[in-house]
Amino acid sequence: MSRAWILKSRPAGMPGPDNIALVDLPSQPLAEGQIRVANRWLSVDPYMRGRMNDVKSYVPPFQIGEPLQGGAVGEVIESANPAFAVGDKVLHMAGWRDEAVVGPEMMPQKLPALGVPDETFLHNMGLTGGTAYFGLLRCAAAQPGDIVFVSAAAGAVGSAVVQIAKLKGMTVIGSAGGPDKVAFVKELGADHCIDYKAGPVLPQLMAAAPKGIDVYFDNVGGEHLDAAFATARQNARFAICGMIDVYNDGKPQEMKYLIRTIPARIMMRGFIYTDYMAEFPVWQQEMAGWVTSGQMKARTTVMDGLDSTLDAFLGLFSGANTGKMLVRL
Repeated sequence: MSRAWILKSRPAGMPGPDNIALVDLPSQPLAEGQIRVANRWLSVDPYMRGRMNDVKSYVPPFQIGEPLQGGAVGEVIESANPAFAVGDKVLHMAGWRDEAVVGPEMMPQKLPALGVPDETFLHNMGLTGGTAYFGLLRCAAAQPGDIVFVSAAAGAVGSAVVQIAKLKGMTVIGSAGGPDKVAFVKELGADHCIDYKAGPVLPQLMAAAPKGIDVYFDNVGGEHLDAAFATARQNARFAICGMIDVYNDGKPQEMKYLIRTIPARIMMRGFIYTDYMAEFPVWQQEMAGWVTSGQMKARTTVMDGLDSTLDAFLGLFSGANTGKMLVRL
């Protein structure tokens, strides 16, 4: 019998065991077009917190009593779909469980034979890598010579942004929490990295970027976003990927320097990586070249066992991860 994490109730603030529970799933025969997958790797990502709320967003909310969803990589163990054979490795969206019945709605894709670890398709070759690529190069239209500020630069998306920006000839300033994460961001090639745990963001950013910034890639919101407004150069572009600072508390964000949007002509735009699906082949080809050549590196924080999935997810909000947080089954 398979097991899955389900949504018991909608959380107010940080989710916990009262909201999310691990349960047994009844056996389900395959319908035509479906495959049964034994999951090997699960992804947990900050955006999943928003899906626990019953609000309109770019993806439907999780449903009470139903398994949670998220990126996963696994092996086909039964198939009623001629496009997939037993033994195929697949990427799909039926995560948070050890075994999944996957139909077309979960977007299963065979893993291409690139000679990289399977879990790479949950970070640099997956959603986080695509989010970094399109957010930086398309949404923010970053160009060689730009000065780029990246918040949560030691996280899954942020660490990819740092490396892509350097590969494209940009100056990169990261922000991370604590000396170890700051050192990691610098290892990735960042020109500077501020430690937001060591003091206020704005004076550190002003010291790292005395000429200001051209691009801000936002994963955090709050103080980081306001510091970016304060230091933005003329015609700066902000790609708004996430605001993890406010996902759980819901408190209003104080923006002292928002007014600079007008004189600096700042362009601020939210995005999700599926906005750029028509360009996926371009991203995948370029990213595959960087990954296989070793130019794109990744660090993962791995927790073992399906039982650890909730702890792994909650760890995203306390800074427990460096790089991509994964669950290994």
